[in-house]
Amino acid sequence: MTSILRWIFSLTEKELIIYLAFAMIISGIITFLYMTVTGQRATYGRYGNEAFLNQFAVNPRVAWFLQEAPSLILPMIALSYFGENLTIAKFIAFAMFVGHYWNRTLIFPFLINGGKPTPPHLWIMGVVFCLWNGYIQGFYHIKYADFSPHHPRDLLSQLGIALFFTGMFINIHSDSILRNLRKPGETGYKIPQGGMFEFVSGANFLGEILEWSGYALYCRTIPALAFAVFTASNIGPRAVHHHRWYQTKFEDYPKDRTAVIPLLI
Repeated sequence: MTSILRWIFSLTEKELIIYLAFAMIISGIITFLYMTVTGQRATYGRYGNEAFLNQFAVNPRVAWFLQEAPSLILPMIALSYFGENLTIAKFIAFAMFVGHYWNRTLIFPFLINGGKPTPPHLWIMGVVFCLWNGYIQGFYHIKYADFSPHHPRDLLSQLGIALFFTGMFINIHSDSILRNLRKPGETGYKIPQGGMFEFVSGANFLGEILEWSGYALYCRTIPALAFAVFTASNIGPRAVHHHRWYQTKFEDYPKDRTAVIPLLI
């Protein structure tokens, strides 16, 4: 243990961030295998009654706000301390990441309509992940990323930006569809219709996977790649679980919908 601590403290901050990014990739792969092989579902929302310590579940608005906030705050701290390093290329990466979490922290939680409480262990895991991810994305891309002056104008960067904003639109639009499925006073679940829900059961998940794939394509850094891999590994299986749940719940569920990738999965 002493030698491990000595090694950790010998790392530069940039090296530490890279190791944390590789740890995120490994964590994502383990999560994917665990959820795929065992069929274990993320125990919140419709699966909340399966959760450990569900009796201590947190109000969903409070849980979402507090768990997402670190991924908004930490990049802002990085910008405030190391803003002199800012270039147009770095600002675009910063704006993509912070733009998503501005919505997730300051808008999305307060639009939740009758959401179910979040089990405490999932809320705590969300806080830890957003501290981890907010730190490596914010500090690496503000302080250490080495983008060339023409980086924002090259083809891969332009494709990444387009993919990111396409995904963001799909994600926000799909959340709106889900939020408005029930009329005031209604309970129970309905089949989502419209937008990308015409093609996949996890349209909101598809949007987020596209977002961070676009972000990784734009940045082309290990931390950005790590986030994209973790996102797909974590919410891809959730989309599959939701898809199977819909098929079991509704006899008239559309046969041509797939789980998360249109026509494929």
